[in-house]
Amino acid sequence: MAACSVPPRIVYVPTPMSDKLSQDLASLRIDREENPEKRGSALRLVAILVVSLAVLGGTYLVVSSYLRAKLFKTEVRVTEVALVSPAQAQVELASTGYVVPQLVSKVGANVAGRIARVAVKEGDTVKAGQVLVELEDIDQRTAIATARSRAAAAKARALAARANMAEAVLQADREHTLVERGVAPPANAADLDARVHSLKQAAGAADAEARAAEAEIQALAVNLKHMTIHAPMDGKVVTKPAEVGELVGPLAGSGPILELADFGTLLVETDVAEARLSMVKVGAPCEIVLDAMPSKRHRGQAVEISPRVNRAKATVMVRVKFLDDMTGVLPDMAARVSFLAMELDAQAMKEPPKLVVPGTAVADRAGTKVVFVLDGDRVRMTPVVLGSSSGYGVELRQGPPAGTRIVNTPPPNLVDGTRVKERTE
Repeated sequence: MAACSVPPRIVYVPTPMSDKLSQDLASLRIDREENPEKRGSALRLVAILVVSLAVLGGTYLVVSSYLRAKLFKTEVRVTEVALVSPAQAQVELASTGYVVPQLVSKVGANVAGRIARVAVKEGDTVKAGQVLVELEDIDQRTAIATARSRAAAAKARALAARANMAEAVLQADREHTLVERGVAPPANAADLDARVHSLKQAAGAADAEARAAEAEIQALAVNLKHMTIHAPMDGKVVTKPAEVGELVGPLAGSGPILELADFGTLLVETDVAEARLSMVKVGAPCEIVLDAMPSKRHRGQAVEISPRVNRAKATVMVRVKFLDDMTGVLPDMAARVSFLAMELDAQAMKEPPKLVVPGTAVADRAGTKVVFVLDGDRVRMTPVVLGSSSGYGVELRQGPPAGTRIVNTPPPNLVDGTRVKERTE
């Protein structure tokens, strides 16, 4: 029988290094007794910290932006809404001014008195010579009656003196005849002559007193006429008249009773810079736009250049008259005058002016076109509706009126209510 082969037996003899490794492996074990709720609390704490930091960061960004917008002034460039007409291409020079009547009368009283009746009111149109105001005249009429009485008494005394003088003359003549015949003494004739002379002087004094009384009557009659105040010219009452019972007069200190203005003499008085005065010629065509009627344009013409220069402002006044109907034009209205290179035709005058802003002044906020209007030291975000673009900017079909100051090139962080200051550079 063949012998069976037995595989050799391998005996593992541990070494000191393998013993240490076995001990290290044996020390690694999972702690089955640790509480899983502690691990969940730690995770929640971490999550809360992360969320809190995120909220604080967002709050900081919002609050800091708000504080910068509300507490600190942002420097901005400023422009304004312009009113551009078809005549803009012909404009050589533009200036502003006011409508001023050239014929004005400040009606007052020549004599002191209290107003008894006011015959007109503000806005009335009057003709020259029309009664405006009547003063209380009872005292004046009484004074005239008294003066007439004194004049009558003086005339009566003069007549009586002349009658006595005539009697004394007859007596003196008879006495002189008797003296010539030697019947009467000369002293009697001399006494009668003296009496005649005295009566003659008395009659002359009475005549002088009568003439003085007549002159006083005439003066009082003139003052009586002044008690009724008439319009010195055709015009319109442009101020509220003084009231009944008010004391007026040259020394009353109350100023004029009312003011009249001739609306037919309305001109625009505008100041032109001295350096540009050479661009203005008498007779040159102009376009006038009143702030009260921005959509209506008036043809005008330069009629006078003042011979005096305002040194304080370095300007010269130019007067411009209206060539078209002046219905609705009132004194002291603000006006913008454009001096043109040539007169506009009728078709161009029919085209209404357009509101225009620089394209850089329009911003986009939440899909809406807006401009930022200056309101003191803050801005107000105002939505606008835009029209077509032109060489002067973008047409405003809906938005703030002409002359409104707005921010040019508003920064992205500019919001409604932001405090701003105008950049001076």
